[in-house]
Amino acid sequence: MRCVGIIPVRMGSTRFPGKPLARILGLTMLEHVYRRAKLCTRLHETLVATCDEEIRVAVESFGARVMMTSSHHERAAERVAETAASLEADAVVLIQGDEPMVHPTMLEELVAPLQADAQVHCTNLMLGIDASDAHDPDQIKVVCDLSGNALYMSRTPIPPVPLHTTGRWWRQIGIIAFRRDFLLRLTSLPPTPLERAESIDMLRAIERGFSVRMVPTRHVTYPVDTPEDLVKVERLMQRDPLVATYMHSVTKEVG
Repeated sequence: MRCVGIIPVRMGSTRFPGKPLARILGLTMLEHVYRRAKLCTRLHETLVATCDEEIRVAVESFGARVMMTSSHHERAAERVAETAASLEADAVVLIQGDEPMVHPTMLEELVAPLQADAQVHCTNLMLGIDASDAHDPDQIKVVCDLSGNALYMSRTPIPPVPLHTTGRWWRQIGIIAFRRDFLLRLTSLPPTPLERAESIDMLRAIERGFSVRMVPTRHVTYPVDTPEDLVKVERLMQRDPLVATYMHSVTKEVG
């Protein structure tokens, strides 16, 4: 199975304009995401999809492949689908550009169900969280059926109390794998009412009755939505041993 990782990014974030190029430990957030994804051996290629010339220049400066897309996409999955349409791939992994703590093992966990079961068309990572994160509208909560497929996703705490089995809620992580043909089919369909109400991409699949297999991970990540998040994530990444593995490569490339 040929798997391609695609990082969709744009400069026009409402709360944090230009955030893909914000710096963490000397590198742009986007470069951290790219270099960490490149460490995953299950991805045959990793590239960036953007509509912004400024990002194109930045990506080419650190030696990555970039593909330009329309500026009219409302959803990250739509930008990824436009890119995937011209690629040779069996599966596509959407890696949000605001997840600088992504770990290559997370991507391996995500792709594994697609490789093991031909009936699985889409997988999405999730992480156990406590009450403080459950009440944060920026954290997308998810509940699953007994087979591990998503029942619903929301920015409000669902269920209203933590599950007895874990004492925790589950948070969706913005890293999703699709069989390429399924992604192209899904994004050709119009947005659904709940997708628009919650502003959550994956509700388009769930609301139409498609299965989204949720994959639990133990790797803790925090998306960067605001400048305050950037400060928090940089502090955490100072203690992340994975950073040293690719920072060493960056130093050699510069030298």
